[in-house]
Amino acid sequence: MRELAGSVWLLVKRVMTGAVVGVTISDRFECVATMHGGSMEPTLHSGGNEPFGYLKADLLYLDKMSLRNYTFSRGDVVVFRSPLEPKMWLVKRLIALPSDWVTVPGTYEILQVPKGHCWVEGDNAEVSFDSKSFGPIPLALLKGRVTNVIWPPSRFGHVENRLPEGRVLSQNRGTSTYS
Repeated sequence: MRELAGSVWLLVKRVMTGAVVGVTISDRFECVATMHGGSMEPTLHSGGNEPFGYLKADLLYLDKMSLRNYTFSRGDVVVFRSPLEPKMWLVKRLIALPSDWVTVPGTYEILQVPKGHCWVEGDNAEVSFDSKSFGPIPLALLKGRVTNVIWPPSRFGHVENRLPEGRVLSQNRGTSTYS
């Protein structure tokens, strides 16, 4: 009985150690997220509203190392906490960085992104709830950069960094590292 208790205790310690290491890696370095909603179509797929559509949704690999120094580039696909609903995470394309001048789609407005903020938009502008709705977001809300689609196998691959042409009128020259 004593050997069984010792074996169980050893198993519990190893599982707990593995859990702590896994949570630390997920929190600090990298993790996986599921795509929901159509705001990033055609770049990313949500699986739609069909039964078991979530099985067809893109599973995304997130690089969190870029958070350490806010090292992001215009055109990156990023995950961030919603500025209006803190329990919700959003996936959008990073259009402009601090001090950039950006045109607001559907208007004649041109604005400068404030220090410590960025401008994000979905690739499917017709259904996207993004900076056009809530304005520039603080860089502190960014969770990570989407680098790859890892599921389904037919969509496995790198997520392209691309910036819509003519949207950023004047870019901050120099590094894309901000604090």
